[in-house]
Amino acid sequence: MMSSPLEGKKHIHFIGIGGSGMYPLAQILHGQGYYLTGSDNNETETLEAVRKMGIPVFLGQRAENIGDSDLIVYSAAIMADNPELIAAKASGARVMERSELLGIVTGWYDNCICVSGTHGKTTTSALLTEIFIRADEDISCVIGGKLASVGGSGRCGSSDVMVCEACEYVNTFLRLHPDIGIILNVDADHLEFFKNIENIKASFEKFANNASKLLIINGDDANTLEAVKNVDKKKITFGFGKQNDFSAEIISHQGINTRFRLFLNGKPDRELTIHVPGKHNVLNALAAIAAAVSCGLTLDRIQPGLDSFHGAIRRFEKITESSGITVVDDYAHHPAEIAATLTAAKDLGFSRVWAVFQPFTYSRTKILLDDFVTALSLADKVVLTDIMGSREKNDIGIYTQDLGKKINGAVWFDYDKAQVDSQSAAQKQRNFSDVVDYLCNNCKKGDLVITMGCGDVYKVAKAFAKRI
Repeated sequence: MMSSPLEGKKHIHFIGIGGSGMYPLAQILHGQGYYLTGSDNNETETLEAVRKMGIPVFLGQRAENIGDSDLIVYSAAIMADNPELIAAKASGARVMERSELLGIVTGWYDNCICVSGTHGKTTTSALLTEIFIRADEDISCVIGGKLASVGGSGRCGSSDVMVCEACEYVNTFLRLHPDIGIILNVDADHLEFFKNIENIKASFEKFANNASKLLIINGDDANTLEAVKNVDKKKITFGFGKQNDFSAEIISHQGINTRFRLFLNGKPDRELTIHVPGKHNVLNALAAIAAAVSCGLTLDRIQPGLDSFHGAIRRFEKITESSGITVVDDYAHHPAEIAATLTAAKDLGFSRVWAVFQPFTYSRTKILLDDFVTALSLADKVVLTDIMGSREKNDIGIYTQDLGKKINGAVWFDYDKAQVDSQSAAQKQRNFSDVVDYLCNNCKKGDLVITMGCGDVYKVAKAFAKRI
């Protein structure tokens, strides 16, 4: 185990311990024998799981919660005016943001597989985790979504293998210590931070250079190849082109299942089935297979994981099939992700595909407006909610109607502009209620309804499922 700022720490406190990124780190540190405490504002299943580990949890965030902590970790969701964070910074104890701690933890493993890419990180990380678990490998993992087989977003294992989702936003993935670095794709996103695609490629180049043993890259993706062209590392490629080390040829789509032929160095090996739809998920599977093989698993040991994987939660997650209507929820929030999801959905044989989309952040909506129009227009019916501003204020004057007016036949539920920036929880709930009412009045037998977005649009899917 490499030296780190955690050495000598006796009491580590987590502000926001119930977060999807914080909980698995708490699991790992608890497993390493550190004494932990934590706090959060809302009672959740995750908090109950934390308590069952024997970790004291405070509900509500107050200055006194930090106690005698000598290291305090906070999630990116914690605002600067949070009283607990203010007290932490004034306490004299070491304070670090969650991504810094994650970077330290990744350095503890001899085979840390960091999964990067603009799209597909969570699905690939989850699938790779599933492969190792079904092969009876006791790995650790930190993934960006919930996986049923680990009961959440991470786990602490005893082996030297760790699977870690590596997010490029504000360059947090440059804090990680990958032994094996995966680059699924490189696309224009988070432009409010990166400004342009050249800066994004430069960041992925730095990430690639940080991989100590191996790079696994999408050999079909021009931006990825451009990003790593000057990186002197051992590389394994995957893609549909037969020039790749791991390649695939799709044989059939049956429902959400996709069957493909696997090629190794251009030679056919075997047929495999994944229980998630679309070409993009075949690429994700190839990346996971390549990583597992690189860690010593045979294809025979890999196959059970492929067979048992049905997607991470909120990745084309089937919510219900009732009254002849199928409801699916998906995390897609970038135009390329939306296009991939809708393209896959259109191949599934439904009468109509509905896209219920919640735009996320004002800057992304404005910068990629025309790309959103093109992607969403693949659906037969489009319904839009208010933009979820998240970390931003709407000082650029962008609204859902600006998107909706450009999509033929789209319907949107966007309240008076004066209300949007300060919209209350009750108003947001009314917005979603109007969407559900509209779906109930207009969806028909044979339709597929997909709620999409990285905010809380999943509530629409669950409410609609109850209504039908």
